[in-house]
Amino acid sequence: MTLISLLIAVCLVCQFFLYTYSPSGLHEPRSVKVLKGETFYNIAKNFEKDHLIANNYTFTILARFLKIDKKIKSGIYSLSPAMSPFLILQKLSSGNIELTKVVFPEGYTIELMGLALEQANIVSKNDFVAYAHNPHIARSLGIQADSLEGYLFPDTYSFSQNSSPEAVVKTLLNRFWTIFDESFCKRAEEVGFSIHDVVTFASIVEKETGQANERPIISSVFHNRLKRNMRLESDPTVIYGIKNFDGNLTRKHLNTKTPYNTYRIKGLPHGPIANPGEQSIRAALYPETSKYLYFVSKQDGTHHFSTNLKSHNRAVNLYQRKKRTDQSKNG
Repeated sequence: MTLISLLIAVCLVCQFFLYTYSPSGLHEPRSVKVLKGETFYNIAKNFEKDHLIANNYTFTILARFLKIDKKIKSGIYSLSPAMSPFLILQKLSSGNIELTKVVFPEGYTIELMGLALEQANIVSKNDFVAYAHNPHIARSLGIQADSLEGYLFPDTYSFSQNSSPEAVVKTLLNRFWTIFDESFCKRAEEVGFSIHDVVTFASIVEKETGQANERPIISSVFHNRLKRNMRLESDPTVIYGIKNFDGNLTRKHLNTKTPYNTYRIKGLPHGPIANPGEQSIRAALYPETSKYLYFVSKQDGTHHFSTNLKSHNRAVNLYQRKKRTDQSKNG
């Protein structure tokens, strides 16, 4: 090899080395989507177009040299021209993707969770709802129920965009079992409940009040009614059984028999009516000791509790009259 050829080869190697480890610019990171099944050629072209890399051909050669071009994982990545091509390839091949945060408040149903997931571009609502309500899926995951309603723990999570319903469901279910631990299972046996009973009971408590201090009292009302073989008569159970509920609960709704309408059926409804948080689960297992059998909304987020029907009816008249007075003032 002549001296000139050697110098040219050294220069080429140096250029390649500098390209590999040098950034193409100094810019803030941006979110970049790599589609499932997208060719590396197309990825490199898009990166050059977006000024993430200086040259798509050299980027492709580098990827092939490192044997990375066939190992790229789809997802959303946080990338910047300030990153070297080598670092960008490392992120793409390791699946170091950007995660999207989603918040599920306590008391969310599977339907509402599906909507939140779709709005965050994590998974489509229809796919998630169909998967979570599939009885075969529920049983394959160890839940002896027709649906996973109640078992998908409400919390803050981070997922990659375009996740599978299976991945999301398993994450939420695993979180549920970290909360519903052995001590809760033991307590369920002590109160004569199955795990499904506890989750169903807790979901009713969750939907009846947003006040943490009221949950054990609400729980005591329902425990007392069950002991006396009284119907639970919980409005949220009626609402859950109504398709396309418009927000206006009528007497016709209360009289319509569904597997969830506790005005018409005795005992607990067919299953959970929402996904309860830890406080409601704990309240279901550890109710406050009381003689209360009734409660009515005070129209301020709290409730008035009564031990007998006569007192309850007086409270209903008082707070319903207050509601009408408040509505007339606002009207």
